[in-house]
Amino acid sequence: MWLKGAVRSGKAVRLKGVARSEEAVWLKGAARSGEAVRLKEVARWPGWVGLLIAAVPLLIALLGPLFAGDAGPRAASFTLGGGHWLGTDFVGRDVWRQVLLGGQSVVLVALAATALAYAVAVPLGLAAALTRRAWLEELLMRPLDVLLAIPSLLLILLVAAVFSPGAAGLALLVALVNIPDAARIVRAAASEAAARPAVEALRMQGETWWRTAVGYVGRSALRTFAADAGVRLTGVLYLVATAAFLGVGVEPDAADWAVMVDRNRTGLFVQPWAVVVPALLIVALSMGGNLLFDALLEGEGGKGGENGRSGGSGGSGERRKRLRSPRSGPFLRYVRRHTKEGRR
Repeated sequence: MWLKGAVRSGKAVRLKGVARSEEAVWLKGAARSGEAVRLKEVARWPGWVGLLIAAVPLLIALLGPLFAGDAGPRAASFTLGGGHWLGTDFVGRDVWRQVLLGGQSVVLVALAATALAYAVAVPLGLAAALTRRAWLEELLMRPLDVLLAIPSLLLILLVAAVFSPGAAGLALLVALVNIPDAARIVRAAASEAAARPAVEALRMQGETWWRTAVGYVGRSALRTFAADAGVRLTGVLYLVATAAFLGVGVEPDAADWAVMVDRNRTGLFVQPWAVVVPALLIVALSMGGNLLFDALLEGEGGKGGENGRSGGSGGSGERRKRLRSPRSGPFLRYVRRHTKEGRR
């Protein structure tokens, strides 16, 4: 009886130790999952910050003309006060009214140029990635390499020296200089998806080129396209503002943020708000757009990673077993029963 009781008590001690180790594993897994949730919450803040930063210039650009009001009488150049919140510009106009009116052209031209560039680059890149004819790929991509070798701003200035483009012409020029780079990125991103066996299966099933290119290849490379779109929009904003700063596509006294920076820089140390405010709005729009796109891409990547981890049968089952509390289950009931028997 003594030996039997000793065996039972030893067995109970071992089972109790195993239960504690299982509970420690569960607590460790719960702590890790809580840490992952906290890290995910911390990773969201750049998106909210980017949204807030980009919302200010966007709202001013889109809604500013509705609140600009009529132009009042002109005052002296580069003066502060006198009913002008931000002072006057180089010709005595109210700076605040010019800020409200000057963002629409910059934002609309940049958005239009980015959309036009992708409207041409995506079909070209997908066609070059999916074609089986080497000569067709060379025919599509080599002329773009020639355009890519010319500096963007130089090409815009050369065309502007011959023609006098307005806002629409500036959008077309900026889109033209962005097509080669965007098409090469689309082709590189789509080539990996185009080499998959699924594309060959779609071809053998007789699917249309549109369904294969857009429905499968384009969707597979969508995150790469979105990442490039965020960076490209920032570059387009810079190019549009630089061109307007140099007088391309806008009138010399137009209500435009870039023109305001150019025309009022002579009075920077006398009346700085005429230069600082439009420059800060352009910087905020670029920086906020980058932060927002980065946060959106990180969110999509996190969802994809979670879906991928939960999709497997073996790994997800083991992970759920580890995270299940040892306080509930037949194992702990078995341990408690034998522990009571050992004590008796």
